[in-house]
Amino acid sequence: MTTTQVLAQIKIKTLFFVITFTALSVLTPMIAHYFGGVVAGQMFLPMHFFVLVGALLLGWPAGLAIGVLTPLISYSLTGMPPVMVLPFIVIEVAAYGFLAGIFQQKFKNIWLSLIGALILGRAILFAGLILLPTKLPVLPYVLGAIKDGWRGIALQVLLVPFIVKAISVFLKEEN
Repeated sequence: MTTTQVLAQIKIKTLFFVITFTALSVLTPMIAHYFGGVVAGQMFLPMHFFVLVGALLLGWPAGLAIGVLTPLISYSLTGMPPVMVLPFIVIEVAAYGFLAGIFQQKFKNIWLSLIGALILGRAILFAGLILLPTKLPVLPYVLGAIKDGWRGIALQVLLVPFIVKAISVFLKEEN
């Protein structure tokens, strides 16, 4: 197999996983909202899971793509997240995808990359809320995001590394 053929396969495989993780990132909030209403989405942050998984597995370009596409596709299909918060969710989720991929590339440590991305991604969301024009009540939104989102963050820290490791093992066994 030539180098060009190998590169073409890698790009196709990456594209496949970007599409798959984007679809999962759109579907998991739909399922959470179906079974638990809007509160389940605010508490468990289901949109973030596969953005983070994709970034940690595929790197920052894929993580950024998944992070930007997910809320836009979700909004176009379901109207969620609401238009008032959509730009901020795009910024937040794209930041998670970008940062998780960059940190994983630099540190080669899933836990450090994940936690660093979660902290900085949330800080970027809060900075965006403060710096960009919005009709959102910023302080209540920020406090609500912290109060409601801690369960989702805890689940991400517990589950995402294991999902990444499981998929990595599966992909290695496939080759």
